[in-house]
Amino acid sequence: MAFKQLIRMLFLTGLVLVAYSAAKAAEPVTIVGFGDSLMAGYQLSSSDAFPSKLQAALRGKGHEVSVINAGVSGDTTSGGLARLDWSVPDAADLVVLELGANDALRGISPDLTQANLEAMITRLKQRGIKIVFAGMLAPPNMGADYEQAFNAIYPHLAEKHGLPFYQFFLEGVAATPGLLLSDGMHPNPEGIDKMVAGILPLIEMIITSGL
Repeated sequence: MAFKQLIRMLFLTGLVLVAYSAAKAAEPVTIVGFGDSLMAGYQLSSSDAFPSKLQAALRGKGHEVSVINAGVSGDTTSGGLARLDWSVPDAADLVVLELGANDALRGISPDLTQANLEAMITRLKQRGIKIVFAGMLAPPNMGADYEQAFNAIYPHLAEKHGLPFYQFFLEGVAATPGLLLSDGMHPNPEGIDKMVAGILPLIEMIITSGL
């Protein structure tokens, strides 16, 4: 009799665990795009900004996701660090962290940029939020020494903190006139499409592996 009760209890427990797992799987994943104008969608409609197009692409692949646009045009890593805690809600499962372009354009010390980025990574990890780290490259007019120091920041931090790393957020878009606005710096809607297509496999892999 006791053995039968034990079997029944284990069976019911298994059913509960299966139901719980199914409920968790059905919960939408909340992603935050945290960055500067490249994330915010400078001079673009909200539907053409990177977060909106990333959301559409992931949903098109069958993923239940909500992607929040937490990009602020002109933001530096110092500005991002200052607003991180209130810009990224506790409900966030994953943050696409993209900052540093404006630091390079302003010639801000790479040491400060690295310190700010590392502080943001540390805070997000402490909150249990996963990170996709999007790299940036310094413009060549800043000089070879600056370029070398700045460009090394992103792979170094990605390796140190074990982060999924997308080497260059503007991969395939930078310096490509047909994919940029007239300012030659910010992506147009077609440029955003290419950026989303580039990073999509990495984000999809993280979602499917379980958050």
